[in-house]
Amino acid sequence: MVAPFWGAMLDCPDPRALAEFYQRVSGGSLVVATDTFAELRFDGYSLGFQRDLNYRAPTWPDPRVPQQCHLDFKTTDLDAEEALVIAAGATKTAVQPAPSSFRVFLDPAGHPFCLSTWSAPDSP
Repeated sequence: MVAPFWGAMLDCPDPRALAEFYQRVSGGSLVVATDTFAELRFDGYSLGFQRDLNYRAPTWPDPRVPQQCHLDFKTTDLDAEEALVIAAGATKTAVQPAPSSFRVFLDPAGHPFCLSTWSAPDSP
């Protein structure tokens, strides 16, 4: 191993607002919040947000502006969690490839993210 994974960084127009959205969705501690950068810390990893004045929101599923990345959040109750992420500021997408196992939403900056009930099979 060269270096352990620390976290991901999302480009966006308003780092503080997007960090606060993801804090409502997944918890974490907001440890930095400026006009140009914000960071949520969790046990063992970080989720960062950096301001990009030329940011263009993904147009998923239309490929004109690729999604670049998306985040997955594990849940056991898709219906209950869907209501909560929408209340936190998410938008449910019209395209739902497998709504009984995962649901796709857009965060306030337009990044796709999923709520998922998927679990990796137990290792032997």
